[in-house]
Amino acid sequence: MIPSTSPPQRGAPTTGRKHGLPHSYSLPRQVTLRTIARLQAGYRDDVPAAVAAMARLRREAGREAYASPGSWGLDHFEALAEAREKRRREAELHTSGSVPLVNSSRFWTSSQQQEEREATSVHLAVTLWALHQQSVRDAPMHLPGWPLGRAVRRLAHGKTGVEDVKLAVSRAEDAQHDSTDNPGGGAADPDHVPVEQASETVRKRFVRIGASTDTEILGNRLRELVLLLRTARIPLDYGLLAEQLFLWQNDNRQDEVRRAWGREFHRRYGRYGDSSPDQEDDRTGVPDGSPEDFTILDAGD
Repeated sequence: MIPSTSPPQRGAPTTGRKHGLPHSYSLPRQVTLRTIARLQAGYRDDVPAAVAAMARLRREAGREAYASPGSWGLDHFEALAEAREKRRREAELHTSGSVPLVNSSRFWTSSQQQEEREATSVHLAVTLWALHQQSVRDAPMHLPGWPLGRAVRRLAHGKTGVEDVKLAVSRAEDAQHDSTDNPGGGAADPDHVPVEQASETVRKRFVRIGASTDTEILGNRLRELVLLLRTARIPLDYGLLAEQLFLWQNDNRQDEVRRAWGREFHRRYGRYGDSSPDQEDDRTGVPDGSPEDFTILDAGD
């Protein structure tokens, strides 16, 4: 998978630990994580403003970023604007005393293209999460350490969410502790079943996602998958997904993202269903958000 410690995109903000997110996170990943952290807790606690905001997000699923007037005022677009302004100020500090690059038409075109890719990846990730979390109050559907390939693999084996992983491990460890046949041995890994036992139907859905040729097709296929994940209560790491969607829009990086999805599908994960070590920053650094942070003014109409 694409490591969470990959170098930041050129000109990306360098939000540090004191702000809750690692320096290395791309702008789309930071904005997605902050938006979901702010809404997820409020929605699960049935805070009216958060519920209303989630409803607006679901209505925008399948629409292009900014294309629908109904999307104007959504939380993730505001967070995106703030992050870009911070990036602009930091760039000005670094270029103080030199000729501003913004005067170059080539730089302006490149900047516009990057901003379009950022908006598309954030909008797609956040609206997908809103569909995924719909009517689910007993568990967070955004969860670090659950990349796309891992979630699909679990779905393909007919299993449900992360709590079942922990329960299966606990039972396996209890049985191993009572056994004298293999003293001191570790419990079996319940999160890894031979790939030959995976559902061919689900695997083909995953292959179709990887074979998508544009963002509209990719978005449609991801939405179909997310609805299946919601039924099975299988979470997804939407911060990582947003970053991968951002890279995928660069023709030179699509193969990199496809390889990451393939590695995620075949990888063995921690026995307890938790994040892998290279995702420790996600697990400890992203604020959960709280209902008190959300007011009725945030919900819009």
